[in-house]
Parts: sequence; structure tokens; C-alpha cells
Amino acid sequence: MTMTDTPTPLNRLGRLMVDQPLLPLIGLLILLVAILAVLNPGVLSMFWAGNTIKIAIPLAMLAACQTLTMLTGGIDLSVGTAATIAAYLTATLAPMTGVPPAIAIALASAVVIGLVNGFGVAICRVHPLIMTLGTALIATGCLLVYQRYVIATGVLIPDFLIWLGTGRSFGLPNSLVLFIPFAALVIWAQRRSGFGRLLYAIGANEAAARLSGVRVWQVHLTLYTLSSLIAGVTGLLYLGQIKTASLSLALPLDLPSVAAAVIGGTSIFGGRGGFGGTIVGALILTVLTSMLTLMQIPEGGRRILFGLIILAVTALFIRLTERS
Repeated sequence: MTMTDTPTPLNRLGRLMVDQPLLPLIGLLILLVAILAVLNPGVLSMFWAGNTIKIAIPLAMLAACQTLTMLTGGIDLSVGTAATIAAYLTATLAPMTGVPPAIAIALASAVVIGLVNGFGVAICRVHPLIMTLGTALIATGCLLVYQRYVIATGVLIPDFLIWLGTGRSFGLPNSLVLFIPFAALVIWAQRRSGFGRLLYAIGANEAAARLSGVRVWQVHLTLYTLSSLIAGVTGLLYLGQIKTASLSLALPLDLPSVAAAVIGGTSIFGGRGGFGGTIVGALILTVLTSMLTLMQIPEGGRRILFGLIILAVTALFIRLTERS
């Protein structure tokens, strides 16, 4: 072996990030927690851990939508809107129709958004970024029109959503009751199901997938519908956590959900990634937010540092994996 053939430490790290992407991500998470403990020695506790998990769960669920769509080389910028609409419809319709019909209508509305996205991407061949962004704007406009007609009806947040969003059992958030089966199902579907393998195949080479007989349009239609359904369920969970019906409830989670997926190792070009890394990415962003808050950095400075750190971590990941 010549000197040029000897793998460098950076090449070894890049190979590790390709073969075992969770290991460096978990290492980064532990490092951030250690820095947080140094900055504020009394902050680490069971309560802090439970609160961090509770905050990270809605972000991780919306990031699941991004992970699934990014596996095919797409993206879904309407998930925050779908989650907000589902939450707002549930809270405002529950006093008039009862909780079960309100939830059914809310989730159906989210599914409609996904069907429109899927039709635009699969049939009309509109780029996913443009299609989902346009759908989000249209859906937001519809929500504003709807809000004018229910402004005086009041809101009702179902008790079980409050229990799920804010309650704790044995020191851990009750939202884990929903999230653990959800995460297990998504990870299993990605690795073991035929649908998951189709997502990777389309992201790796869509033309080859078509030549192999894959009905790509059906996969895209199903994918974006599923993405919006997940976003709708996330909106219900977030409603119970925030306990307020807001027209911008989950919209701030749109771009962080993309960041969580990218930091977790999902390629924006498709064909590589997984929800396991996305979960760690959501935890990293949540801990990072806590760290910047404890440092008492002004809101503008927090946003700047937050964006720079996300760019640095993402650029480093891409650089190292490409070198390997």
C-alpha cells in the first residue's frame, strides 16, 4: 500500500459516517449536552431530559415527513401548514361537532393537502419544492378565510390531547406513547417494506426505477399523502402541547424539520438516509436551542448562530461522506 492509498483520519471518519451514521451523531449530541452542563451545571436533570424529549417529538415527527420525501429527492414544505390546519380545525370544530368528528375532518383536510401535492408532483411533474410551497400558501389562505367564520365560536382542546402533549408518567412525557410506535413503524417501513425500498430506488435513480417497472407516480402520490397525514397527527399532538389554537402553530417547525433530516444524514439528493438519524438530529437541534437560550443570547443572535451551526454541521457531513 502506498502513502496515497493510506486512509486519512478524515477518510475514516467519513467512512464511519456512511456505514454507521448514528455513531457520530450521538457523539455530537453527547458533546452538546456536556457543553450545556458546563455552561449551567444545575440544568441537567430528569425533568430537563423529559422536557427536551417532549419538545423534540413534534419536530422529529415533522422531520419524518422530510426524511421520507427527501429519500426520493423531494421535499415537503407544506407539513407545517398541514399540521397547523389539523390543529386549528380540531380546536374550533370540537365545540360544534364533538371531538371525534372534528379530528376526522382535521385529518381529512391534511390528507387533501397531501393528495394535491402528490398529484402535482406525480402527474403534473411540478418540482416538489414549488408544489408543496404553493400548496402551503393556498392552504394558509383557506385557513384565514375559515377563521373569519369561526372567530366567535370558541375553541375546545380535547383532554386526551392535553394529556398526550403535556402529561408525564414516571418522569417521561406521555407523548412517547405515540412516538415510540410511530418511530418503530417508520424505521421498519424504510428498511423492511417494499414501499421503503421503492423510496430509496427512486431517489438513487428514478429513470432506472421506471425501466424496472416501478410506477413512480403511484409512489409519489402515496408518499405525499402519507407525509401530510403524519403532519396532521403531529398537529394534534402539538395542539395538546401548546394548548392554544393558533393560525401559525406549527409553521416555525417547517425549516427546522428539514434541518433535522439533513443533520440526521438524509441526502437532499435522494437515495440515502433514515429516520433513526433524523430523531437524533431533532434532539441535537432541541439541545442546541436550549444552549443558546441559556447563554442569554438575543433572539437575533440566536437565529444567526443557529443557522451557522446548522450550515457548518451539514457541510461537514456532506464533505466527509463525499471524501469517503
